[in-house]
Amino acid sequence: MKDFSSFFLWLLLIFFFATTNVILTAHAFTGTYGVCYGRIANNIPAPSSVVTLLRAAKIKNIRIYDADQSVLTAFKNSGIEIVVGLGNEYLKDISVGEDRAMNWIKENVQPYLPGTSIRGIAVGNEILGSTDPELWEVLLPAAENVYSALHRLGLTNSIQVQTAHSEAVFATSYPPSAGAFKEDVLQYMKPLLQFFSRIGSPFYINAYPFLAYKSDPEHIDLNYALFQSNQGIRDDKTNLHYDNMFEAQVDAAYAALEKVGFPKMEVIVSETGWASKGDPDEAGATVKNAKAYNSNLRKKLAKRKGTPYRPKIAVKAYVFALFNENLKPGPTSERNFGLFKADGSISYNIGFTGLVSSKAASTRISFKEFFSSSYMLALTTGAAVLLLNSFS
Repeated sequence: MKDFSSFFLWLLLIFFFATTNVILTAHAFTGTYGVCYGRIANNIPAPSSVVTLLRAAKIKNIRIYDADQSVLTAFKNSGIEIVVGLGNEYLKDISVGEDRAMNWIKENVQPYLPGTSIRGIAVGNEILGSTDPELWEVLLPAAENVYSALHRLGLTNSIQVQTAHSEAVFATSYPPSAGAFKEDVLQYMKPLLQFFSRIGSPFYINAYPFLAYKSDPEHIDLNYALFQSNQGIRDDKTNLHYDNMFEAQVDAAYAALEKVGFPKMEVIVSETGWASKGDPDEAGATVKNAKAYNSNLRKKLAKRKGTPYRPKIAVKAYVFALFNENLKPGPTSERNFGLFKADGSISYNIGFTGLVSSKAASTRISFKEFFSSSYMLALTTGAAVLLLNSFS
């Protein structure tokens, strides 16, 4: 009877998947906290050292903006899950046909599997918020071709296809319930969302309270941007209270998705962070504020709770960035988002430890340790032996 019940259950499962349009897809995020490993620099640690750094910090999720061979090789058997980037410069070519996507995957992804945990391919970055309409048109066909190639290789159950958007895709985002996509973006966004909904991919947004505060410091409460004590805001439409801008930005994305027919799509923050240094006109770019933002964000994510509008969906976010990147163009802030400095030491203390060799660690003895430890005992014992020998 038990065997018959098991057989009947299997028949039901087979019938369900055979008669529906449900597509099983990969989940590219473990837990709630990840980091963006940007490498526009010539002085940051080697990828093998980065693995050591991430393991010590217990960070399990990273995003890179390419599919660099040295990185993917170094992360083999690390247990760290990686989202690789298919750069904007490749989209037009990849959109031409599935064979182009297949070639890219066979060269940049498949050789590193299964040892390196590549869990996602980010197709382009901030395309629909850019000023290049030609890229807007090729984003969807490029993503479809990447997914089709992965499907042919039997990899769609382990590698997620995704893309990240900037806040520039929204016409409004305040209050959160007013979140809505720009009209000129919608004609490209809606079919893209239909595709991602069909394959089970979340909506990825780059959300930066720092950029919002920097653009309008006179009207935005710094404490509200930093997760610190403040009066917050109340959304009159939903009657929900927000005590931080980060969650308000996430819920604005949920509101925008709901308005175009995707109320069940999850929102994941693909980038967020705070610069520790900036130009004179970059308000808020200080070590103190960067420490406060990233420390408070980490604590909030560790609670694995949702936002006021989506309380049952734990917020997930990648922090930008792992290192300060000295070759990034733009204002000074662009080169100072790192949780770590170029030498691997911490930019400020939020609970992580920097790269320290075992040799250096073993030779670092403070005066307090010296005079209260076995070192002092050994020294006095040795001195006593010498004195005894001198009298003998």
